[in-house]
Amino acid sequence: MSPFTGSAARTADWKHLRVRHTDGIATVTLTRPDKLNALTFGAYADLRDLLAELSRERAVRALVLAGEGRGFCSGGDVEEIIGATLALDTAQLLDFNRMTGQVVRAIRECPFPVIAAVHGVAAGAGAVLALAADFRVADPSARFAFLFTRVGLSGGDMGAAYLLPRVVGLGHATRLLMLGDPVRAPEAERIGLISVLTEEGRADEAAGELARRLADGPALAHAQTKALLTAELDMPLAAAVELDAATQALLMNGEDYAEFHAAFVQKRPPKWRGR
Repeated sequence: MSPFTGSAARTADWKHLRVRHTDGIATVTLTRPDKLNALTFGAYADLRDLLAELSRERAVRALVLAGEGRGFCSGGDVEEIIGATLALDTAQLLDFNRMTGQVVRAIRECPFPVIAAVHGVAAGAGAVLALAADFRVADPSARFAFLFTRVGLSGGDMGAAYLLPRVVGLGHATRLLMLGDPVRAPEAERIGLISVLTEEGRADEAAGELARRLADGPALAHAQTKALLTAELDMPLAAAVELDAATQALLMNGEDYAEFHAAFVQKRPPKWRGR
């Protein structure tokens, strides 16, 4: 995303999210614990706009997405989203569905790693938010459920039919998206849906530790790796190899690459600057 902005100021307060910044790490928490952090129109819009702001500012080097209370996110609120969409016309429904997809695109396209800290339920749109993250750190209470067919909709919502086969394979993705059955932590880890399985109650802490490790590392190298992982999903090998070559040539001319060599020669840890 372009770092160039217009006259709009940075948003000081987010109504539907709690946002904390700590030395290059942004922790974004869904804050409707009484509703298992069910999403509303406003929560989707805040996530979309927050990720755009953070991407332009270039101050964040890692982001943790978490849920307050007993679960990560139970998906779209039954009354405030499902009930409300019954009154919308086709054009309005298209606008809404495009907005939810923009959230997933923003997670995939932001220039920093996103870590989903999952405990308890990650269902429907909540499961897709976790899926879109670069890492899913979960404790044994985690359970994922792609529930869209259970409400009479396509399982391919918010990019799920694109992302899930690339994470767990077509066979598992077909089963999860078609049937909507919950997948508990042991199976989710076995099929590759969970990146790191923690001890009970440690998902948030472990996600923070991973965020710290990433934030202390070479931010530009992480950003370019993420960009290539997304861009090359649909590329032929020749195009992917050429994009890799161009990217490496640019990074080899950067400060971090020279800093690694200097640190190696001087027998000290590198001081990464993300340049």
